[in-house]
Amino acid sequence: MGQDVRSPQGPRCIALVGPFQSGKTTLLEAILARTGAIKNAGSVDAGTSVGDASPEARHHKMGVGLSAATTTFMGDSYTFVDCPGSVEFTHDMRAALPAVDAAVVVCEADEKKLPQLQIILRELEDLGIPRFLFLNKIDRANKRIRETLATLQPASRVPLVLRQIPIWNGDLIEGFVDLALERAFVYREHKPSEVIALEGGDLDREKEARFSMLEKLADHDDALMEQLLEDIQPPRDAVFDDLARELREGLICPVLLGAASRENGVLRLMKALRHESPGVAETAKRLGVPSQKEALAYVFKTLHLQHGGKLSMVRLLAGHLDDGATLQSSSGEAGRVSGILAVNGGHDTKRAAADAGETIALGKLDAIKTGDTLSGGKTAPAALVQIAPTPPVLAMSLSAADRKDDVKLGQALLRLNEEDPSLTMIQNQRTHDIVLWGQGEMHLRVALERLRDRFGVNVKSQPPAIGYQETIRKSITQRGRHKKQSGGHGQFGDVVLEIKPMPRGSGFEFHEKVVGGAVPKNYIGAVEEGVVDGLAKGPLGFPVIDVDVTLIDGSYHSVDSSDLAFRTAARIGMSEALPQCQPVLLEPIHMVEIVCPTEATAKINAILSARRGQILGFDTREGWPGWDCVRATMPEAEIGDLIVELRSATAGAGGFTRQFDRMAEVTGRAADQIIAAHRVAA
Repeated sequence: MGQDVRSPQGPRCIALVGPFQSGKTTLLEAILARTGAIKNAGSVDAGTSVGDASPEARHHKMGVGLSAATTTFMGDSYTFVDCPGSVEFTHDMRAALPAVDAAVVVCEADEKKLPQLQIILRELEDLGIPRFLFLNKIDRANKRIRETLATLQPASRVPLVLRQIPIWNGDLIEGFVDLALERAFVYREHKPSEVIALEGGDLDREKEARFSMLEKLADHDDALMEQLLEDIQPPRDAVFDDLARELREGLICPVLLGAASRENGVLRLMKALRHESPGVAETAKRLGVPSQKEALAYVFKTLHLQHGGKLSMVRLLAGHLDDGATLQSSSGEAGRVSGILAVNGGHDTKRAAADAGETIALGKLDAIKTGDTLSGGKTAPAALVQIAPTPPVLAMSLSAADRKDDVKLGQALLRLNEEDPSLTMIQNQRTHDIVLWGQGEMHLRVALERLRDRFGVNVKSQPPAIGYQETIRKSITQRGRHKKQSGGHGQFGDVVLEIKPMPRGSGFEFHEKVVGGAVPKNYIGAVEEGVVDGLAKGPLGFPVIDVDVTLIDGSYHSVDSSDLAFRTAARIGMSEALPQCQPVLLEPIHMVEIVCPTEATAKINAILSARRGQILGFDTREGWPGWDCVRATMPEAEIGDLIVELRSATAGAGGFTRQFDRMAEVTGRAADQIIAAHRVAA
């Protein structure tokens, strides 16, 4: 049984995930140093790490995109994908996770980060990805391990199973006991741990903790349950087999201890990954990869290098791939591979070929995008993965600092969006600016830095324009007359318009009730165009909506009348009439749905009230213990930077979606301020 369950063959791919600043990149450095891939572990603070190597990550000292590095351990190849912890950059994690064999969730004993941990574990649980919990910064622990585990357990839908317990020396942890191996180890900074005798109080604690671990395993193993009931010690190999099987089936989440900055606990983690995590064959089965001889790969990241062109990072799930091969994509595109690179934190090396299980980068697949499935066969493969779009929560309006860079900006934004599909670009039809939507303040800031530093485009940014409009309260009949004589043919148009308010949301309607040919039929269309021109900007400075206009009379000149003359006459009539129709300002109101940890709900309600929000109610978030869902309506003007305050109140875990609901009147001082600000800006 042991050989079947443990130690799969072939290269493996492991994700490093966890809340912001939990130490994922530091753990990657420790793994690379311990396994001999690098001489010494680098530092995030010093800007010498293999991971987080982009200029933006170095500048902000945080992960702003995934990094991948490959190493070997005990003859096996491992690629570690270091995913950003900030909720603003989770798209990279969500795109990469389907391709990995297992995940190491790096966390610490910090209750404030529990909601973030729950979000990450939920993603892994929903995808069916086996996961270890690496309890980092154990050298700073000030709680007993059972207390910590009780704190973390609500974040996981399956039992957190303690694999190790700490050895305390006063208030400091100096080592650990491996409950599966039944051995004790003392930490040695930047060196392998040293085996010591297990005795005294540590031996008693080990027996109690080991029995607790076996009890949890026995919930899914009847034979083990019988052994425990009969007080029979199970064979050690059987315990390891159970750990491996229940991990892979998603029945448990084993918990390991360590301190990545000191390289403590790293070798134990690597041995657990080697013996217990699944290989590419099981990952391919989870993804529904069909049985085939041809190469099959999944694209989990796209990069545009300044001098190296486009790179597609892929996991080869089946078959063999040679450089120069032609690949078919699930999106219907095809491309010829121009370079296979082994990934190692930006220091990539060329390869002639790759085999199933390897994580590699493919060059010059210009039509291929993140999320595509690639096949070496002659037909396009079915997509293995569908990545749900991440709703954007913050926007800025962009324009090129130099107008001659307009085209360059458009091309740069397309490349930026290829790298990061959680960015969304929309052209504002009124202002002609580009509105860039993202996942938060830092997300958009990094996007601007990349535009400037990597694509050479300087941009001006400002908050996007709010979609204010105006309408009327009073009906009026108004004549519009345009007469101009300047030698030769003149211009003459004369219309009488009946203008009425309509119910909110009705839009604009135009009718004509002209009798006796006062305005010839061939000019009616020009009159309607002139009315539309007059509604484009009302007396308050905004587009006018919910208006009914009827052409009831007018006159014409057989020589001087024209489409242009009647269009101008209608526009004049509207501009003279609207100020007399009691214009009123309208602002867009959105339906907002906020998800947040329950302890933050009161803060969220206060934030909404301060932003002119009308709370409609709240309920528990379905399927999320300890979370609430708050529903409210809010003016669009108040939603602009809502996410910044929301994240601050929820330790970075809260989020929201919004949808346009209606236009509502704004009166009094608020309306005066909006109109005055608009005139200043204009």
